[in-house]
Amino acid sequence: MTETLTTPPVVERRRRWLPELLRQTQFRRYWSAQTVSLFGDEISVLALPLLAVLGTGAGPAEMGYLTAAALIPNLLFSLLLGAWIDRYPHKRRVMVLADLGRAVLLAAVPVAYLFGVLSLDQLYVVAFLTGTLAVLFEVAHSTLFVSLVPRKDYVDANALTYGSRAMSFVAGPSVGGILVQTLTAPFALLADAVSYLVSALFLARIRLTRPTEPAPTDGAGLGIGQGLRFVVRAPILRSLLLGTTTLNLFNYMFTALYVLYVSTELGLSPGLLGLVIGVGSIGALLGAAVTGRLVRRLGIGRTVVISFVLFPAPLVLVPLAGGSTPVLLGVLFASEFLSGLGLMMMDITVGSLQTAVIPEHLLARVAGAKRTVNYGIRPIGAVLGGTLGAAIGVRPTLWIATVGAVAGLFWVLPTAIPKLRDLPEPDHATTG
Repeated sequence: MTETLTTPPVVERRRRWLPELLRQTQFRRYWSAQTVSLFGDEISVLALPLLAVLGTGAGPAEMGYLTAAALIPNLLFSLLLGAWIDRYPHKRRVMVLADLGRAVLLAAVPVAYLFGVLSLDQLYVVAFLTGTLAVLFEVAHSTLFVSLVPRKDYVDANALTYGSRAMSFVAGPSVGGILVQTLTAPFALLADAVSYLVSALFLARIRLTRPTEPAPTDGAGLGIGQGLRFVVRAPILRSLLLGTTTLNLFNYMFTALYVLYVSTELGLSPGLLGLVIGVGSIGALLGAAVTGRLVRRLGIGRTVVISFVLFPAPLVLVPLAGGSTPVLLGVLFASEFLSGLGLMMMDITVGSLQTAVIPEHLLARVAGAKRTVNYGIRPIGAVLGGTLGAAIGVRPTLWIATVGAVAGLFWVLPTAIPKLRDLPEPDHATTG
């Protein structure tokens, strides 16, 4: 008698719809943690500055300071924490604790609001401390990534992770705008706090075959200078870092003033602002979907070059925006859509390229060195944007920021990067 199989083929057909990496339990838990946390972050990205503007009356300078408060830990702590993480064997535990700490800090905001003691100074403190925990999380993140993902799958894995980020761009601001309008901004932050708790749960359930993600480095001292020396000596990493740092300086001048400009000078409500950002971010989702194909067709080097143009250039439409409401919304949508497409291409390709050239035993230290420069420039850009916005006006500052951001391309063009077809091998020649 022949048995008829029913359920197994159905299950198999369902699994075929999943990317290969998501069929692997441990990577799926990692990806789920990232997805939930990124979604919550997008709510806070909108809720926190809106709380500052609408709840405390913050102006251009104060908005620059608030953005800088969240970013300055990258400049202060990235090198030290990166060196420490490379020598600490329980890197995933650090990531879980960082998630739990951020959940507590964000949950404290609505509590202070209920007791009538919420102030702009408290928002500065919350932004600074959550930013510090974010540094701790991210410098440990690269070691967990290479423990879960084979080298050949770096681009596909980054595409999945940044695809989640793109989805958060689409849904997060829209939900955030609605939450701000219905619950008020302080209570909207609770959604991000919950997302960190869920992320911590998924990370805690990951079981690694490599127990120390990778093994801590032996030797005296923390080796802080090794990460910096590697960045300086590795041509590919150095040019990518200079290019992204230049772009970020100007982009964070733009970021510090965007919510203020759109909500006050252009007159968009929080709900409509969230909808514009969310719908426009469909471009980011498309970018996550097509980047792998572009890399296979054009090569990773050419895709990097395209992303250095496509991410910053469309933002010039923002200071151009005006006219009737439909025209205004259309221009803002186009800006968000095209820029989001370029951003995903850049994040996936640059992230994969950087991970590929760094030897595993230096991952956290190099991540700390990169964040010190690349993220350290961001609060400088935010403060500069706020200062210029107060001095010469918000719209002229946005012009400077959007045009200047394209200059990052000129660090990449004269290098070997545009000629790269595939991911290079780790650069061991510069580890001395």
